[in-house]
This record gives sequence, structure tokens and C-alpha cells, in this order.
Amino acid sequence: MEKNAETNSVKRIAFIGPESTGKTTLCRQLAEHYKTVWVPEYARMFMKNISSDYTYDDVVYCAQGQMKLEDMALKRAKQYLFCDTELLNYNVWFEDKFKKIPEWLEEEIIKRKYDLYLLTAPDLAWVDERVRENPERRQYFFDLYLSELEKRKFPFRIIHGKGQERFTNAVNLIDCLAQNNFTP
Repeated sequence: MEKNAETNSVKRIAFIGPESTGKTTLCRQLAEHYKTVWVPEYARMFMKNISSDYTYDDVVYCAQGQMKLEDMALKRAKQYLFCDTELLNYNVWFEDKFKKIPEWLEEEIIKRKYDLYLLTAPDLAWVDERVRENPERRQYFFDLYLSELEKRKFPFRIIHGKGQERFTNAVNLIDCLAQNNFTP
């Protein structure tokens, strides 16, 4: 990923968490609030358009698509870039579903730095969508993401709450980041 001075000043905020925990909603709301762009989840768009079970190669394609979407959005971002998902999520997905991870993925995870990860807690009601698979495993995935973030020493905070409270909690964390009052 090439960066210039303008994209270096953009704070990159990644959302990670189990399915149906409000990541997309928060990304959309925060991008609107901060008058910037957000990166949708490529896999969600892709999976809605296939009729059969997905394959390992489909997920590789989605991970590559996610990187391209993010790179394009970074060029248009103002102050912040909100990413509905990122490659650590794909790492967990590959391991859980296929028990193998593409060789290039770890290098990309290390290379693509985020100023803040917002880990969404599974404290919202499950909303069933065709592309979602794990209603009974949300706490399991939350714990797995938490463990990965801690192990890698990535800067993160957990987002709790419902509705406006969840949004306000996210805004408060981002404002702390902007004021340099955020410590990992």
C-alpha cells in the first residue's frame, strides 16, 4: 500500500467483531458524523451474489477485494477512514472455516496499520441475514478477536451499548484518539 503525506495524516479505524454486532451501522454513522468515507465489507457484497456454498478461493478473492476497496477509499478519506472489516478478520475466518491461511495474509496484516481497532461486543440482538453463519458462536468469536488483538498488541477498545449509546461510545473513543488522549 503506497502512502503519501495526505494519506499518512488520515487516522485509520478498523472494526472487528462477531457477526451482527453493528460494525456496518457504526461505520456508516461515523463516516457521516466525521464527513469522510468508509470501507464496506467486500465479502458481504460478494457473498450476496453467489448461490452456492463459498470456497477457500472465494474468501481469498474477498480478502484481496477488501484491500483494494480500502486502498481506493484511503485516497478520498478526510481525517478518518472507517473500515467495516480488515484482514485480521479474514485470518480468523480462514482458520475457522478452512484450517489454512494464505501465505501472504500475515505479511499484509502487519503492513496495514490501523490507529485504532474497535472491537464490537456481541451485546446486540442477532439479525438474521443470508450471509451470516454463526449466531450461537458470537461470544466465541469475540473472545478470539480479543485474544488476537492483545497478542499482536494492536491498539483497540471494546464498543458496548445499544443504538445511540453505542454510537456515542465510538465517537468518544475517536475523539480521544484525535486529541492524542488515547493510549493502547
